[in-house]
Amino acid sequence: MPRSGSVMFHELAPYYDTYLDDKDYRGESRRLESIARRYGRTVGRSWLDVGCGTGRHLEYLRQSYSVAGIDLSPEMLRLARRRLPGATLELADARTFRLGRTFAVISCVFGLLGHIDRERDVRRVFERISAHLTPGGVVIVEPWVDPAHYRPGFIHLMAHDDPTTKAVRLSYSTRRGRRLVVRSHYLLVSRGRPLRHLEEVNVGLMFPPDHLVRMMVDVGLRARFLSRGLNPGRGLLVGTKPPEGSLRPR
Repeated sequence: MPRSGSVMFHELAPYYDTYLDDKDYRGESRRLESIARRYGRTVGRSWLDVGCGTGRHLEYLRQSYSVAGIDLSPEMLRLARRRLPGATLELADARTFRLGRTFAVISCVFGLLGHIDRERDVRRVFERISAHLTPGGVVIVEPWVDPAHYRPGFIHLMAHDDPTTKAVRLSYSTRRGRRLVVRSHYLLVSRGRPLRHLEEVNVGLMFPPDHLVRMMVDVGLRARFLSRGLNPGRGLLVGTKPPEGSLRPR
């Protein structure tokens, strides 16, 4: 029977990077840094990744920044700590986190918003991010699917094949009003271990980019949407926190 929540981020966390072995984390990190330099108005060099996963983006960002990350999965954080010894990596919920410090740059990319199915919770994520952003700092958020671009019956396959491990993830989606329902099947087998089959159902809200921009403005950020993002068809939201003493954005 399919499970709600994220099987990938818990039971299959050790194989997460295996499924994504062709993802260009280096190139994406350079793009994020370029945006941070362009829009940021602070001299700070601290970077927080919200939903950091196994720390693949932070692995490259730490070459230029003092990095920190939060994630809701203990299994993913365990892998991130191995990759990033000495980095500040906290078990925390993006909707409620309180770290007691601010950052020059905050990123929230690769679909975290797609795991939230209530608008008020998306607003809470933005509120928490704004509260942790230094005046003059910049936040970069990758939105979930734009409902205007949703393709009914979309099917997606991820696969990994090496001499010791075979892993497949097959996902297909349906629409329920503003919600995108993604059903995924995982097949995994590695040398010396039996075949595993897991199913998962994930439900996330879809928003037009201008709606997300308004939500960011509501929490005190100057916000815009960039059509060129990290993944095709997604774009990026960029918000900046006004320097101290400036007027609140309208």
